[in-house]
Amino acid sequence: MEYAVELNAVKFAYTPSVPVLDIHTLSITRGEKAFVFGPSGSGKTTLLGLVAGILRADTGRVCVLGQDFTHMSGAARDTFRGAHIGYIFQMFNLIPYLTVIENIMLSCQVNKPQRQRLGAATVREAAQQLADRLGIGDLTTTSVLKLSVGQQQRVAVARALLGAPEIIIADEPTSALDTDHREQFLALLFESCARTGATLIFVSHDRGLMPLFDRCIALTEMNTIRLVPTL
Repeated sequence: MEYAVELNAVKFAYTPSVPVLDIHTLSITRGEKAFVFGPSGSGKTTLLGLVAGILRADTGRVCVLGQDFTHMSGAARDTFRGAHIGYIFQMFNLIPYLTVIENIMLSCQVNKPQRQRLGAATVREAAQQLADRLGIGDLTTTSVLKLSVGQQQRVAVARALLGAPEIIIADEPTSALDTDHREQFLALLFESCARTGATLIFVSHDRGLMPLFDRCIALTEMNTIRLVPTL
């Protein structure tokens, strides 16, 4: 079995006195759609940060697409993430002085592997197509500062999907979407994963989405650290 993500004996703390994660083992197969859930403060976003290489484990091994992050520099992990991972951040992380289309295209423009996966389409053409599918096609020249929260979230989604990444990490990606836009987004997300064989790691509080996924992972059952949930 070929794994997209492997964690072994991983421990992480932001400060030595406050441990956040202690995971003995976690494996996600290539092409799997995994739903990760747990209460606020249980370490879900921290786990995604480790898988994306934004954070580095204090001890243990994090291996993504066969690449061991253990001894990689922060810059090397950043380069790897740009080439192989699409990340939908919970706080969107949009660039405020760029337009909608510029935000969507940004990651793909600076990462050659993403551009190569677009095939014959140009970056702008592919970005416009995604924007149209997500219902923001008429806003591409608009500043992201003028968008609603739900529209900003759809920009973040389009940016993550552009370039057909091999792993898509989604941190509460439907939290600001109404029912119609949520269904529209999920259809596009699953279609994109099926077309490219991408692995999906999806964090959400909405357990009603669980039946849509191949596997559901309760973080509290594998993390030996018992954090006090936040309200």
